Amino acid sequence: MSWPAYLDTWRSGELARRARESIASLASCTVCPRDCRIDRLRDEKKVCHVGRLARVGSWFPHLGEEDCLRGWAGSGTIFFSWCNLKCVFCQNWETSNEGAGEEVSAQRLAAIMLELQSQGCHNVNLVTPEHVVPQILEALPLAIEDGLRLPIVYNTSAYDSLESLRLLDGVVDIYMPDLKYFDPRASASLLKAKDYPEHARAAIREMHRQVGPLQLDDEGLARRGLLVRHLVMPGSVDDSERIFRWLATEISPETYVNVMDQYHPDGLVAREPDRYPTLARPLRHQEWLDALERARAAGLHRLDERRPHPRLRSRMRRLAVF
Repeated sequence: MSWPAYLDTWRSGELARRARESIASLASCTVCPRDCRIDRLRDEKKVCHVGRLARVGSWFPHLGEEDCLRGWAGSGTIFFSWCNLKCVFCQNWETSNEGAGEEVSAQRLAAIMLELQSQGCHNVNLVTPEHVVPQILEALPLAIEDGLRLPIVYNTSAYDSLESLRLLDGVVDIYMPDLKYFDPRASASLLKAKDYPEHARAAIREMHRQVGPLQLDDEGLARRGLLVRHLVMPGSVDDSERIFRWLATEISPETYVNVMDQYHPDGLVAREPDRYPTLARPLRHQEWLDALERARAAGLHRLDERRPHPRLRSRMRRLAVF
């Protein structure tokens, strides 16, 4: 197989076929588990607020991602606007819940990918892509024809449909789902999707089937595979433990996991803290340490640690001088 994965899929004509199929499916949309069945080709909008065209909030070389993605030149991050979840604690509220950004054609989205490549980014990192898989597949052949050769990172909440993931098989190199909650009651209350855990588990199984455990090259950059993120939430370390045990036993103990500690009250929680008292405080450091210990006890040993690439450290030192 050529690398990135999409090159073989494109050369065979399969990528163009999938792009046509996925765009046609917008006529009765089942792109994500919401199954709204509206006609997005006619620009009808429902839960995700996106019609025929994708909306993009921002794009730039991101130096805040995992070391294996940001390297020394950054991860080429494209933040898609709106979202198919309604997380009350969302830390990108203006983009995901207010739709900040601009609608982009397939040609414009392809140009954005190529712009990130020209800036030296190590990958194209698609953030919140669950509801715009057809638009991504429509743009990708255009970008490849004009020289795109960066690996694709699919940076998702994991509230994905298996049909969308089937269309991405042989297209995405690195899947990066955020496994949020195992508890359906918490998912219903805080994500506004009671069925989130079951769909997320099914999606992550399929992602792992496609790409396997995360593989790094000699520079420590992600080349292919699955990287799971889990944001530890206040008062929810027991739920975190259930997630870790499931990953270790049902996916693989080789699963690369970033146990994240940066929760703070944001989004609707920050605006209405009395409605969500458990989440109306920052995560305690001891809670995060407890979660890390439980991840190791579950059998996970590839836990993300920040070790900036020597070239990035050198770059930061030079910038500090000026």
